[in-house]
Amino acid sequence: MSPGRLATQNGEKDWENASTISSPASIPEYTGPKLYKEPSFKSNKFIIHNAISRCCLAGKVNEPQKNKIIEEMEKSSANHFLILFRDSSCQFRAVYTMNPETEELQRLTGIGPRVIIPSMVESIYKYSSDRKQFSVIPSKTMSMSVDAFTIPGHLWQSKRPGTPKKLGTPK
Repeated sequence: MSPGRLATQNGEKDWENASTISSPASIPEYTGPKLYKEPSFKSNKFIIHNAISRCCLAGKVNEPQKNKIIEEMEKSSANHFLILFRDSSCQFRAVYTMNPETEELQRLTGIGPRVIIPSMVESIYKYSSDRKQFSVIPSKTMSMSVDAFTIPGHLWQSKRPGTPKKLGTPK
């Protein structure tokens, strides 16, 4: 068998006859499942709902606040939600929505700055549904895989003048 004939058995081009063994007309049209799927902005609403219910605001005492937050999330048309923590002890403060184009975080409900830009983020967290806890992600980049974040302490300083503290009364 010549090298040209051997190549045609492997499905390669037969250079002697200038043809290919498997021409497009001889391949049947693929009708199976679509293998490539367009990327979609998957919502993390269910994950954040679980995190708030089972971790951040678990228990009967937190039920009114939890229900109010869940209700606000349901009203929102956003796909991606983030929880703002006070600090690394993961104390719940607010829920934000993320705009993927501008990467700005808008406060949906809770206590915290109205808008947060990526440079204001101190640390980021991922929620583990099976362990019911948050773990730090060693990165500074906000992405669709982030579930919670903290901001530096100086951003928590009140911008409004507070009420003066009462002095202790002598006994």
